[in-house]
Amino acid sequence: MSILEVKGLKKNFGNLEVLKGIDFSLEKGEVLAMIGASGSGKTTLLRCLNFLEEPTEGKILVNDEVIFDAQDEKTLSESQIRKNRLHFGMVFQSFNLFPQYTALKNCTLARELMAKNDPEFKANKKKILNQIQEEGAAILDSVGLREKIDYYPHQLSGGQQQRVAIARALMLQPDILCFDEPTSALDPELTGEVLKVIRSLADKHTTMVIVTHEMQFARDVSDQVLFLDKGNIAEYGTPEQVFEHPKEERTKQFLERYFEN
Repeated sequence: MSILEVKGLKKNFGNLEVLKGIDFSLEKGEVLAMIGASGSGKTTLLRCLNFLEEPTEGKILVNDEVIFDAQDEKTLSESQIRKNRLHFGMVFQSFNLFPQYTALKNCTLARELMAKNDPEFKANKKKILNQIQEEGAAILDSVGLREKIDYYPHQLSGGQQQRVAIARALMLQPDILCFDEPTSALDPELTGEVLKVIRSLADKHTTMVIVTHEMQFARDVSDQVLFLDKGNIAEYGTPEQVFEHPKEERTKQFLERYFEN
């Protein structure tokens, strides 16, 4: 059973059709890399999955349950979208950390706010908050930042800030972890440390969708590759199929330009 299915997804901005009917599925524990030229629709597709944009047409299923159907108003309510968004963890190009909070607080804040809705919160407030703090410290440790938990974002490098952002997404225990070009805002020397963390998550069979321009990384770490071209899927298959035996001439030209550089 697929953990994620996308069926006939379209997205229009006025008269501009950005996504023109996207279909794919992802099994639990797999990594899907989305590649393609700038403006091909990769980020828009990722934002539709996270409900940061509302698709114009199509369906999204998680664990065989329809969580979005453009034709079903019940899936379009604000409360339902907030609930469905929890299936996905999002790591953005920019780190989007709260500058007034430490690395640990950035990680734990959402969980602490959610915990206040727990009927047991008032009676067990200290225990619940301590547990969240311990989990946050453990996740920061897992991304190599145990010694930085009390640091503020301005005291961290770009690579460290992005690792805090990854830890924050992991704190919500999403079904699918999404990355929108997670190294694009980093200097080349810091890119490696973030890619190392993502690679370690792949080794732990974390289900991920990664928009990236790091072609070699996509080839090495992904189970599936989706190549978008002008809002359409031009290639979709294993890394070997897409990188070694692309079907479309546009895909071949794109990959040749990248690997020549």
